[in-house]
Amino acid sequence: MIRFYHNPKCSKSRAALALLEEAGAEIEVIEYLKHPPSLEELERLLVLLGMEPRELMRKKEDEYIDLYLDDITLERKHLIAAMVDNPNLIERPIAVSEDRAVVGRPPEQVLSLLNR
Repeated sequence: MIRFYHNPKCSKSRAALALLEEAGAEIEVIEYLKHPPSLEELERLLVLLGMEPRELMRKKEDEYIDLYLDDITLERKHLIAAMVDNPNLIERPIAVSEDRAVVGRPPEQVLSLLNR
């Protein structure tokens, strides 16, 4: 089972989802703008991705600028809370298997979860 954090308006997200569907993967689609991940869920995603919060943020979003998220003194918990409160800040798509996760940029990255 692959949990797929999806934004249907994003062409990369749609392409990655299509690749998983074509490969016959069992997928749980989560429209994360409607159902944002919790603090705990986002922390787990970051661990699985091997990323720091700012690496998973869309830095060109208005909220990134308006909330001064480029301030290097901000703590990890503040950055994660900002993504929970403003899920459009989260890079997309994210695909998660039991013990691994990838950002689908390029979309073909998601297929690596099927290759064990």
